[in-house]
Amino acid sequence: MNRNKKDVSVIIAEIVNTAEDGLSSGDIHHALKRKLRDKAPGYSTLQRKLSSLVNKGAIKLTGRSRAIRYWRAEDTTPKGDVAADVPPALPVSEDSKAIQGYVRRPLQGRDPVGYHRDFLERYVPNQAQYLPEKIRTHLRNIGTLKEAGDAAGGTYPAVLVNRLLIDLSWASSRMEGNTYSLLETRNLIEAGQAAEGKDLTETTMILNHKEAIAMLLEAVQDIDFNMYTFLNLHGILSKNLLGDPNDSGQLRDKIVEIGGSVYRPLGFPQQVEECFRLILEKAREIDDPFEQAFFVMVHVPYLQPFTDVNKRAARLGANIPLIKNRLCPLSYLEVPAKDYIEGMLGVYELNQTSLLQDVFVWAYERSCQQYNSIKDHSAVPDPFLLKYSQLLDSVIGEIVRKNLPATAECITGLAQERLRREDTDRFVTIVKDGLQNLREGLLARYRLRPQEFEDWKQLQ
Repeated sequence: MNRNKKDVSVIIAEIVNTAEDGLSSGDIHHALKRKLRDKAPGYSTLQRKLSSLVNKGAIKLTGRSRAIRYWRAEDTTPKGDVAADVPPALPVSEDSKAIQGYVRRPLQGRDPVGYHRDFLERYVPNQAQYLPEKIRTHLRNIGTLKEAGDAAGGTYPAVLVNRLLIDLSWASSRMEGNTYSLLETRNLIEAGQAAEGKDLTETTMILNHKEAIAMLLEAVQDIDFNMYTFLNLHGILSKNLLGDPNDSGQLRDKIVEIGGSVYRPLGFPQQVEECFRLILEKAREIDDPFEQAFFVMVHVPYLQPFTDVNKRAARLGANIPLIKNRLCPLSYLEVPAKDYIEGMLGVYELNQTSLLQDVFVWAYERSCQQYNSIKDHSAVPDPFLLKYSQLLDSVIGEIVRKNLPATAECITGLAQERLRREDTDRFVTIVKDGLQNLREGLLARYRLRPQEFEDWKQLQ
């Protein structure tokens, strides 16, 4: 169905119900104009339709006056792969429960706050630790991959890379309200098949994730906590998604706001750049890769160095030390978006990291379970088998068809002059093994008919 032919109220409900944060009427109006362009309703029409949707229970409303936000209905969940879209409950500490209690209050019940630079400045690398040593040791123990990468330079086995491109692209996009299912994401990434009825923005978001993840994996020798890496990471993730294309791949010179939060990020461009460079400098000095990853998850979104796509850049950026140290990557595959958002709100409004830490540790444990269970069943082709492939098939087929004895003399006789003398012993061994393991599913390889195989088995 063409989205432009949908009732506007339906589109408004979709916008609100697929967003993880509460949206202001201005946010919704902007999204409508992006979707419907010149067919978008005026602001007064939008207000009437929002009021009607709230009365019908299709969406929820919190706050008053300029603090009004519209939220998804309680029973509205994006549909997709059921097992992946309904994650198990995430256990949290008592400190984290206190954070949840605070950030779940209506906006008018929380104190407006701005950026606290001392939250960043008082962090001393390798002295101040967000993750206790016990947790970091635990993460390293479970994060050591059983399937090592290519020692010649490959980061991860190919099968893990292919899985990560899909998992991380889907999971990170889902946290932004993307409604693609895991299966639809796989079809898009592997076959280039966009899901029907999805907004072009959603498709672009996933493809940008794929490209950004590939950049991190392919440039493992060059990526680091530096301006080059993060500006290019943002440039890829935000491609064709920002209202002003000039905002892509560079630090912001605009004031930004956080939907559904009383936190107001730093506003002066020079200070934004100073703090961002300090974040990168401190991250580089951290010795432990897991502390590095979590530090980036905390401070990049807190600063909001870009006009948009900050959390996405942080989620992928947190994988940099894991990739460089060949540790299990973090895919966020089963992370409940609500817990992640509340963890970030705890950082934004309270400068407390406990809830986000619980999310990070739980997410990494799930990633390790996923990727350490992957086995690469492919093998590097054997040059010997490639060299003698046709001759081996011919000799095995001839022995079966004519019921010849599988002796060394017979095998070398059938091979005639095509077999090098130094290869004779291994060739004979492979033929004998091939005959011993001959089965129905291999007959075509040796140009054998089923009846020839049955006759040969009867005579053995």
